[in-house]
Amino acid sequence: MKLEQIYTGCLAHAAYYLESKGEAAIFDPLREVGPYIERAKKDNAKVKYVFETHFHADFVSGHLDLRKKTGAQIVFGPTAKPGYDALIAEDGQVFEVGDYKVKVIHTPGHTMESTTYLVIDEHGKEHGIITGDTLFIGDVGRPDLAQHVVADLTEEKLAGHLFDSLRNKIMPLSDDLIVYPNHGAGSACGKMMSKETTDTLGNQKKTNYALRADMTKAEFIKELLTGLTAPPSYFPQNVLMNIKGYDSLDTVLDRGKIPLSPEAFEAAANETGALLLDTRNAADFAKGFIPNSVNIGLDGSFAQWVGEMIPDVKQQILLITYPDKQEEAMTRLSRVGYDHTIGYLEGGFENWKKSGSDYEIVGRLSATEFESIYKASKPLVFDVRKKSEYDSEHIIGAINVPLNEINEHLSQFPKEKFFVLHCAGGYRSMIAASILKQRGWEDVVDVEGGFEEMKNTSIEKSDYVCPTTML
Repeated sequence: MKLEQIYTGCLAHAAYYLESKGEAAIFDPLREVGPYIERAKKDNAKVKYVFETHFHADFVSGHLDLRKKTGAQIVFGPTAKPGYDALIAEDGQVFEVGDYKVKVIHTPGHTMESTTYLVIDEHGKEHGIITGDTLFIGDVGRPDLAQHVVADLTEEKLAGHLFDSLRNKIMPLSDDLIVYPNHGAGSACGKMMSKETTDTLGNQKKTNYALRADMTKAEFIKELLTGLTAPPSYFPQNVLMNIKGYDSLDTVLDRGKIPLSPEAFEAAANETGALLLDTRNAADFAKGFIPNSVNIGLDGSFAQWVGEMIPDVKQQILLITYPDKQEEAMTRLSRVGYDHTIGYLEGGFENWKKSGSDYEIVGRLSATEFESIYKASKPLVFDVRKKSEYDSEHIIGAINVPLNEINEHLSQFPKEKFFVLHCAGGYRSMIAASILKQRGWEDVVDVEGGFEEMKNTSIEKSDYVCPTTML
């Protein structure tokens, strides 16, 4: 069977391409649809359907652009109410893609319209299930997102629906079916997803905590809701874009691909109040950056951290990138709904320096330099990793302020006292440093290489603590 997973690691996202006899279907596409169209061209196939498992929260789907460019029919599961033309399928409805069949299985719980698609080969054999956010490898979809859009859909109600969907619709299916989920490890749509991106349903019945045969509904709801962290603020905004519609990516790119000289860039920043977003790596940003710019590097989980740190998807943005990286940055911004780039610095930061314009730097310490300072003076240390990372192991005396919560805890950072920031590897701590610099903090440095490098110093034996071993 020609069913391919197209995985995008920086978003932990999986789309799927199905093709038979010159007809193709795409499941849960990303915003930039060119790769799917090119894939179909290689097979001399026409994209017949775009199947959506649900209204996604963590990215803006490319279904509307695919329909516009290919004429494909958009298909949602039962109860979906999009603000544009789409086919709302019935539970059990079957679609034909060449010699293959795609059967709709309504599986509410993650959201009310959530749907699993059962893929059947040319011989009538059930091959696999494309589960969206209903069933992951090692986990199931969090049931608390829809309540941020529809208030009376409480997480308890949705968790109950999910329990019923799993028991009545998914678990009775054959053990040899392959599970094709929408996400893998790193997505905020679940708690404990595996790094594996496919598995058999039979193995999931044995290993996935949410599929235990002896689990009661009450136990399921309690386990599913325990330990859920607040979803990123951009999630409800992405849901609404996927429901209501959005500008074509071509329009977004045309609007943002405006090269600006240093003088024009500065004028635009002063006139518009746009966010200055520097997408270079942390090391280069530290050596020099435009005042008031925020660093979120393209070489990390760029889109997810943009979504975490920039509250409004309608925020106007001015980009500072490496040469020829501006379109990539705009495309990756658009994946999570940030469609309002209004220009970029032509020639990048080096052109800014050549113009004689002012710039700032961020101090950085190597792990060994930090070790010397730490032993000599015990400076104030802020750990911006997740609470779970901090709880696993951290420096004695370090204060944990997770990066995604930094804007709510600015008062904890002293303006009159030197302090050190660190994360696991230096990516998140530079985001934090840039935000603090933007807000007026001066006497701050970060640790290059972060906690992973610091563990290789002598501090590891005497000054680290793993709470789980302290009995």
